This record gives sequence, structure tokens and C-alpha cells, in this order.
Amino acid sequence: MLDRQVAQEFLKGKLKDWKIKIHSDIDIKNLTEAFCLYVEDDYYQWLEENSKSFFAIDANGVDWDSIMSRINQIN
Repeated sequence: MLDRQVAQEFLKGKLKDWKIKIHSDIDIKNLTEAFCLYVEDDYYQWLEENSKSFFAIDANGVDWDSIMSRINQIN
């Protein structure tokens, strides 16, 4: 879950950079929430796709050797 305050500050900065003014009917908190939900949905889908490739599940199960190799690279 995204930190709404951080996301709101990010949006304010980007909108300023892009010289975009928020439409008068749109509240920054509602814009922030809509943006966060959009990003979180995309993030979840990204995690789904990457988890499948990380575990490399096939007919033989999980490729634990590949996972151990990744773990050893960080230690």
C-alpha cells in the first residue's frame, strides 16, 4: 500500500513540473486516492508476473537451485 501523503506530494510536484493545474471540481485527496489505487493495481499485477518467473514453476516443481543462486548473490 502506498503512503498517500508521499503520493500526494509526488503528484503535486509532477503536476507543477508539467505545468498542469488540477481541474476545479477535483479534490487533491480524491486525485491522490485514485492515483494510488491505479498504481497499486498495476503493482500487484507486476508482482504476480514476477513471482511466476522467479519461482520458475514447471512440471518438475520449483527451481530451488535457481532461487538458492539468487539468495547467495545477496549474501
